[in-house]
Amino acid sequence: MAKPTTAKIRLNSSGDTGFFYVAKKNTRTMTEKFSIKKYDPVLRKHVEFKEGKIK
Repeated sequence: MAKPTTAKIRLNSSGDTGFFYVAKKNTRTMTEKFSIKKYDPVLRKHVEFKEGKIK
C-alpha cells in the first residue's frame, strides 16, 4: 500500500507545561518542522508550539 500523504503530529508547548495539541500535516508539501503560536491553557497565554512525534 502507498504511504499516506498526511501524518499526525504532536505540537508540544515551549512553555514546558506538558500541554500539547494533535494536528495533521501534509508530509509531501511541508517537509520542515512545524511551529505555530497557539494558546496554552496551563499558562493562560499564547506560546510557541513545536512539532514532535506521537508515541
